[in-house]
Amino acid sequence: MAFTLQTLREQAAAGEDSTRQFKSKITNVDALAAEMAAFANASGGGIFIGVQDDGTVSGIPAKEVPATNQLISNAASQHVRSPLNVQTQNILLENGNVVIALTVPAGLDKPYFDRKGVIWLKAGADKRRINSKEELRRLFQYTSQFHADELPTKASIDKLDKLLFRDFLKKRYGSEFPDTHAEQLRLLQNLNLAASDGNLNLAGVLLFAEQPERVYPQFVAKGVRFPGLAVHADRYDDTEDFEGPLSRLFKDALAFVMRNLHKVQVDNGVNAPGTPEIPEQVFEELLVNALVHRDYLVSAPIRIFIFDDRVEIVSPGTLPNNLTIANIKTGNSNIRNPILISYAAKGLLPYHGIGSGILRALAAWPDIDFEDDRERSLFRAIVRRTHRPEENTETVAPEVASEPRNLHQKLAFSGAKLHDIAPEIAPELFALLERIAANPRMTTVELATALNVSRRTVLYRITMLKEKGILRRIGPNKGGQWEILP
Repeated sequence: MAFTLQTLREQAAAGEDSTRQFKSKITNVDALAAEMAAFANASGGGIFIGVQDDGTVSGIPAKEVPATNQLISNAASQHVRSPLNVQTQNILLENGNVVIALTVPAGLDKPYFDRKGVIWLKAGADKRRINSKEELRRLFQYTSQFHADELPTKASIDKLDKLLFRDFLKKRYGSEFPDTHAEQLRLLQNLNLAASDGNLNLAGVLLFAEQPERVYPQFVAKGVRFPGLAVHADRYDDTEDFEGPLSRLFKDALAFVMRNLHKVQVDNGVNAPGTPEIPEQVFEELLVNALVHRDYLVSAPIRIFIFDDRVEIVSPGTLPNNLTIANIKTGNSNIRNPILISYAAKGLLPYHGIGSGILRALAAWPDIDFEDDRERSLFRAIVRRTHRPEENTETVAPEVASEPRNLHQKLAFSGAKLHDIAPEIAPELFALLERIAANPRMTTVELATALNVSRRTVLYRITMLKEKGILRRIGPNKGGQWEILP
């Protein structure tokens, strides 16, 4: 922008921040280059030479202006890598001195280094050097030169859920999983699921590992149903941790949300299933969005909070690059995790295209707010619940006459349902329920040992029972317990 004397004083009165820096004068070309690199690595900014730290506009003598401008030129072209194209404006003061307004644009070739190879970042009104691999990765991710889902891991390809991956290969490509380790590794690398060191990358772990939570325990999801309108330290109505490959994590999280919503009877009879107070499609879109677009450089789980008046889905990380909430509401999108998105689009998740998920969620339920919290590095989708229990809504229950009243009746009732749902494995599922009925705190490892099957088989059967509304988890994985539902 072009500055007048008035706008200069307004800038000086506003003080230094992440877009403005004041210098009484410039004598050190390397120090100036570091300031330029910090602005270029951020969103750009201005350096006002001839303004004191306290905002006093003093200027520099007119005779020093040519030398200062030459120093600026040298810093931008020779002391910053890659060179910067900066602009300067000389503003004449009443006392005959001059303020040089130096404008540094946001860099197009990030990251920018000073002459010594140091990468500088803005930190409020000051700057700081990058001193960790995590910060460097974040900067590269911001500039789309690096993506977190490409990160190599310590998980060998033996950690694959081979049944899940074989099914995917068969359905998507009509091909079989190779027999030899070398062929398997080559295939996984060609599919962008393994790194050059022979281990799975992050995408491979999240999408197809048998137990991703053992490799990355922070990349799970946690759900809590709180009574009332606020978070309670020790009071909740329902809670569950969601683990496993993204496809299973998504299904379990969606089931948790839907079972904690009210059903609306509308014109149906009292024994009809009812319609969810908020369409299921809304949470499908928002959960997929959270899983494939979250920042996997932030070591935190996705959190799902359900209150009486709203459902919050909290994703680690803020909107990428220059995206804003206004942008995403119009269908704009930036790809943070391209491998995850590509596999979601191949059928692993109900993903329908870049930028369209938020639009579909809003079309189905307009009462959704979004918060991009850059201070705490999280993105929150808030779905407002507008139901009124007294206005023809209620939580639907089975017919009173057929509702089981004790554990034995629940088992018998569930057994009848199992024969309708999965007759081929109904006895095995019923045996699992019997073990759980005898000890609701049994772990999946203990259940596998007691039933003489693999833990994966137990997890598969538990997932089926949860999806069919026969079983649910109360409390965390450690310390919680199972409940057999009517």
